[in-house]
Parts: sequence; structure tokens; C-alpha cells
Amino acid sequence: MNPDVEADIKDLSATLASIEAVMDLASLRAQVAELEEAAARPDLWDDQEQAQRVTSQLSHKQGELRRVVALRDRLDDLSVLYELAEDEGDEGSLAEADTEHRKLRDEISSLEVRTLLSGEYDERNALVTIRAEAGGIDAADFAEMLLRMYSRWAERHGYPVDVFDTSYAEEAGIKSATFRITAPYAYGTLSVEQGTHRLVRISPFDNQGRRQTSFAGVEVVPVVEQTDHVDIDEKDLRVDVYRSSGPGGQGVNTTDSAVRLTHIPTGIVVSCQNERSQLQNKATAMAVLQAKLLERQRQEEQARMDALKDSGSSWGNQMRSYVLHPYQMVKDLRTEHEVGNPSAVLDGEIDDFLEAGIRWRKQQG
Repeated sequence: MNPDVEADIKDLSATLASIEAVMDLASLRAQVAELEEAAARPDLWDDQEQAQRVTSQLSHKQGELRRVVALRDRLDDLSVLYELAEDEGDEGSLAEADTEHRKLRDEISSLEVRTLLSGEYDERNALVTIRAEAGGIDAADFAEMLLRMYSRWAERHGYPVDVFDTSYAEEAGIKSATFRITAPYAYGTLSVEQGTHRLVRISPFDNQGRRQTSFAGVEVVPVVEQTDHVDIDEKDLRVDVYRSSGPGGQGVNTTDSAVRLTHIPTGIVVSCQNERSQLQNKATAMAVLQAKLLERQRQEEQARMDALKDSGSSWGNQMRSYVLHPYQMVKDLRTEHEVGNPSAVLDGEIDDFLEAGIRWRKQQG
């Protein structure tokens, strides 16, 4: 076997061994067995929410275990593939081994990033809010481009996206949108996207074809669970109901079913218009408000810790630039990761940026 190939396979094996140690496969197998036992109970579906939580956790843990076990089996087989290809002098088999080698390197690297997600809420689903900032119509259009980018990323991975609220701008694009992405470690993965995104392009809304810089903000919080303690006093809430609207202010509902909640002590405002009834919209809006209050608590705790360590925030607010003119480039301003294909990034190809962000954040810690 080629010495370089042999050395790389040894490095991959060592990396996978460290991943297996972090994941604690014995503990993971015990958790799977415990969840399988819980899922087999005859009274499981007497409590629908608990049943969904058990089956979801079981599916996730089984998937994690299968993934790492399969990687180890494939890596063990890779050396045999190379030896057989070399013994037979078969160029086709050698090319096949090289392809499998590249795939394993990418998949092990991706799994290694997952092991870096060890925050308290990293395993949870993500609640994402995008807001148009400075830049007028272009900013609203850019906010809608980012909504599509995250939706396409989720679609590529088979992750469900639930849009809770969309506030459309008058001429084009959106003022804001709030949506949930349901996936293992969605919050930990997407939390590195938080901050201000910047777009530079020739404005399609400028008759003189001038270059325009616009901004959109991305907020990412973990979805609350029943075990979280987020008490909201009804006296601290203002509840407004209104009719749902579509693009351009077009009415899409003839009843006042949309709900807006204002948390008076903090000034946090959330709304939901996508459910069928006012009661459902209020329940969804309350869940969004709880998630935002939970994240506020987490940030306050983090600020106190940072103050104790005497180390200010290591995050700059502006985190990524998307340049479409006079050249083509997307660059992360924290990690320095950049690519020359903005259209692919805006179509959801952001995994490299997410991995770079996660690695960067771990280094800062």
C-alpha cells in the first residue's frame, strides 16, 4: 500500500477512536437499550408528548450508534480494498478505494465536528429569526434570500422546517421570519450563524444600477422543552390579535386568528399566524416567547461568566459577507473561511461554513 495512504488511514483511525471515546459507545448502547424498553411499553401512547419524545430520542440515539459503528467497519475494510486492488493491479478497483477513502475522510471530519457540540442546549432543535436591517428594499430581499438559504440547507439534509411567522415587506422580500428546524444538534450547529450578514451587489431595485450594501440579522435560540423553567406571568403579557396577511399586505384570513405577544418587562415581541386557530397561534407564539426568554437567561449567565473571566465577547456582530459585485465571494469574517460561489451558498451549501464556525468557537473557548 502507498505509504501516504497507509499513514492517512492510521490518522483517520486515531481520529475515529477519539470520537468513539467522546461519544462513549458503551453508554450510548445502554441508552438505546433503555429507550427501546420504554418504547415497547404497552401504555407508551397514553401520554402522546412523552411517547413522541421517547421515539424521537430512540431514533436519534440509534442513528448515532449506527453511524459511528458503520464508519469503523468501513475504515477497517478500506485497507483490504487497497490491498486487493494492488494485488490484482486493477485501476478501477484502486479508483473505487480512493473514492471510499475520500468519503470516509469527509464523514469522519463531519462527525468530529459533532463531538465539539457539548453545550447545554446544543442537542436541541433550533428556532431561527431573520430580520431585515439597514438597506431598505435590498435588505428585505436579502432577508428572504437567507430564509431560502436555511430552508434549502434543511431540505438537503432531510430536516423539517416549520415557519411560524412571516412579516412581508411592502415592495419585495420580508421584514422578518421565524421558523423552527427539527434536527439532531440543530441549535448547536446553527448557533454559529447568529449575527449580522452583509450583502454587496448591484441592486435590482435601483434604476441606475448602483452597487448596494444591505444587512440582515440572524438570531438562533434553542427550542424549549418541558423540563425548562421559564415562568411567564400573564400580567407581564400583552396579547394582540389580528388578521393574517400575505405578500404585499394581501389578506389571507378573514378572521382575527393571528396572535402577537409582547413581554412587557423585556420588550420581546413574537407573533404567529400560520396555525388555523387563534388558540393554536397563541400556543405556538408562547413557545417561541419561552425560547427567546430562555436564551436571554443563558446570555445573561454567559455575560456574568465573561465578566468574571474579564474577557469580553469574542464574537463580532458582523459575521459573514456575501459579495456578488464587483467579484463573487462569500467570506466568514471570524473564521476567514471563504468560497467563490455565492449562488451555491445561497442555495443552502453552508456545511463548510458551519463546520468552520463550530471549530473556531471551540478554539475561542
